[in-house]
Amino acid sequence: MSHLISRFLEGTRFLEDRSFRKPWGDIAWLHGYRLQEHVVTRDVRLVSPQQVVLASGREAECRAQLEQLAAAHHLPALSGRAIILAHGITRSSRCFATMARFLREPGVHVIGFDYPSTRCSISESASYLTRLLQSLQGIRQIDLVVHSMGGLLVRTYLHSQAENQDARLHRMVMLGVPNGGARMANVLARYAPFHWIFGPAGVQLTEDPAGYAVTLPTPEFEFAIIAGCRGTEQGWNRFLPGDDDGTVTVASTRLKGAADFMTVRSLHSMMMWNPTVMESTKRFLETGSLRASGEREPIL
Repeated sequence: MSHLISRFLEGTRFLEDRSFRKPWGDIAWLHGYRLQEHVVTRDVRLVSPQQVVLASGREAECRAQLEQLAAAHHLPALSGRAIILAHGITRSSRCFATMARFLREPGVHVIGFDYPSTRCSISESASYLTRLLQSLQGIRQIDLVVHSMGGLLVRTYLHSQAENQDARLHRMVMLGVPNGGARMANVLARYAPFHWIFGPAGVQLTEDPAGYAVTLPTPEFEFAIIAGCRGTEQGWNRFLPGDDDGTVTVASTRLKGAADFMTVRSLHSMMMWNPTVMESTKRFLETGSLRASGEREPIL
C-alpha cells in the first residue's frame, strides 16, 4: 500500500506548497486582490497580491474593504481579457506561477484560481468558480487553462450553469485532465489514507463507465487537450494500462469534441512547467492551434 500511495503522491506533489488541506476558495478577484470564503465557517477574508490577509469577517464587510482599497489606490475597472488557471486536487494556484508569468502580457489578466480541492466535492468547488466569474465585471473574454481535476471542475461548472453559462468563455486548454476518470484513484480508494488526503473529491476521480467524470458535459466553446506521456506502451506507471503521465493515462485524457490534441513527454505534476506545454497552451489560446504549423488533431 505504501508503495502505491507514494507513487500517486509523486504525481500530485501534494506537499509542494503545504496547502493540500487549505480550506479557502476564491469568490472575487480585482487586480490581484482576492476575496476568499472558508469552506466550513463561510467566513470571508480579503487577501492582497502578496498573500497578506488585509481583512476578515462577513462577506459584505470584506467587499466594502475591497472597494475602499480600490478607490484609495486608484485601481481601474477591469477590462480586456482574462486567463483563469485552475489547479488540480491537493495543489494551489502557486503551481501555475511559471506559466502565469509566461502568459501575462498587456491587456491580459492572468488569474490563479484557488479552491478547497480536498475539503469538498467537485460540485461545491465549482460554485467558487461561478462566483469568481461573476466578479469579473468588465472583462470581455475569458480563457481557461486547467490541470488534472481542474478540468473536471470546469465541466462541473458547465453542468451546473447549463442554462446560464458565461458567454465570455472563449477557449480552454486541458492539461492531464482525467476526462475518463483516474485508474489510480480506483486502486487507492480502498485505503483509508486516500480518503483523508483527497477528501470527497478523491472518490469522484475514479474510473467507471458510469462514474462522475464521464457524466459531465463537453464544453461548447473551443478546447484542446495536452496529455503527458512517456512515449512507450508501458508509460511511467506500471499500475496503469498503456502510456501515461504517472497518474493519468493518455487514453483517459481524451474527450470527444476537442478541437486539438497532443502528447508531451512529461510527468503529471510537472506539465505546467514544461516549455512545450506552455508554448502550445499560449498558441492555442491565441490561434486555436497547439502546433506552430497550424495543423490540428481534433478528437471527433
